[in-house]
Amino acid sequence: MHKDLGEPRPQEAGEPEQLADDLPDEPEIVEKPVTSGAQDAKHLIHCLTVIGQIEGHYVLSAQNKTTKYEHIIPALVAIEQDRSVEGLLIILNTVGGDVEAGLAIAELIAGMQTPTVSLVVGGGHSIGVPLACSAKRSFIVPSASMTIHPVRMNGMMLGVPQSLHYIDRMQDRIIAFVTKNSRMPEDTLRGLMMNPHELATDVGSVLSGEQAVELGLIDQMGGLSDALEALYTLIEKAPPRYPDEESEN
Repeated sequence: MHKDLGEPRPQEAGEPEQLADDLPDEPEIVEKPVTSGAQDAKHLIHCLTVIGQIEGHYVLSAQNKTTKYEHIIPALVAIEQDRSVEGLLIILNTVGGDVEAGLAIAELIAGMQTPTVSLVVGGGHSIGVPLACSAKRSFIVPSASMTIHPVRMNGMMLGVPQSLHYIDRMQDRIIAFVTKNSRMPEDTLRGLMMNPHELATDVGSVLSGEQAVELGLIDQMGGLSDALEALYTLIEKAPPRYPDEESEN
């Protein structure tokens, strides 16, 4: 039943008067982590979605669907220290976004003791590539794709050699992360980045789900059930995350 919040209810006799300053200007929205709430679930997992464009240091337009890194980072910290959460499932459908923000999220995921599995659906483009590789096990559906291209900057920048050197070093950091957390060799990744024949207005490559697995970027083809099964296996084989848990066992 819909309840109209626009008009305050009439004050009843004997009820203390409520001052206008005490009334909230807007409804408060509390963001809570989304966990698997099924009563018969084999393990309690947290589902983290990375969708749209990854928003970094600058606020994007209200028309853009975004994933804000200031929301994701505290959620990852909470998941890592929450003993009730046994695993993390990351669902990716992103066009990319802020390079430093995306790489920061990927580094946090890679450094977690909590068992993690990523699943690329739709697309895992640009900075979404290291995010997909950051989990301990990665999956991609057959219809998904992944775009690999060099680091780019838009807007005003100083046209000096130091600016280009900074971009080059940032690209090296991304390449080092991807090659460390996947089976793709560095020369293969650089070759895909600098491919001039595939993208109409840029250099780079678009990989299908099958190609991403063949080249070692993603571990395995599969869907939701495959990702959950792999996550359950990681949970059951994982060592205790806390010293007191080991002593209890």
